[in-house]
Amino acid sequence: MDDFKNILFLDIETVACTARYESLSERMKVQWARKANFFRQRDEGQTDEDLFHERAGIYAEFGKIITIAIGKFTENEKGERGLKTKYFANHDEVLLLQEFKLALEKMDQPQLKLCAHNGKEFDFPYLSRRMLVNGIPLPPSLDLSGKKSWDIPHIDTLELWKFGDYKHYTSLDLLAAIFNIPTSKGDLDGSMVNKVYYRDGELKKIAEYCVGDVVAVAQLFLKMKALSLISTENIIHS
Repeated sequence: MDDFKNILFLDIETVACTARYESLSERMKVQWARKANFFRQRDEGQTDEDLFHERAGIYAEFGKIITIAIGKFTENEKGERGLKTKYFANHDEVLLLQEFKLALEKMDQPQLKLCAHNGKEFDFPYLSRRMLVNGIPLPPSLDLSGKKSWDIPHIDTLELWKFGDYKHYTSLDLLAAIFNIPTSKGDLDGSMVNKVYYRDGELKKIAEYCVGDVVAVAQLFLKMKALSLISTENIIHS
């Protein structure tokens, strides 16, 4: 347990920065058109607006974060490993990031390690970029300036699974399936988040889906260490 007590598991959900493509400034429309040109080679017939609704949320320059879920290992009185989760959700990205940063700084220490699936390519840089766009100084665990690669306290379960093989991406859902990790994400998947947020306004539903991913990442981490899964009764959502 001592080896894992300083790991913070996290996941983020992102959407396009605005519900309507028309709301973008002319300057940003020009920038999106340049980005969209790369997609059109495979998606002939789609307009800049079509591609914006489908893909803008993937990019920190054109998207925003609407929810962040975190989890930490715990230990009960019987000595059994557990997991405690929490989520932050807000339509106002600035307030969301400030709340998350405050929580992070309360536990930020040299030993703290952030862990996510594909976190090094997506979650960690996306969080850092959106904080800076919104004028929020980076907390120590995300401020990588001047650090050597071996000094960066980040764990990526996708990287652990690759074992040095960089040819393929393996989804969290696939790894959860092959390791028989239970999931409770319901009928929502990542490709639906933008539509569910802007069409239905289901922020809580998205946040709960995000928590499900955090649980899956924590369980996958244990499997990557050849350890037993945490039982459902030892997973606490706050």
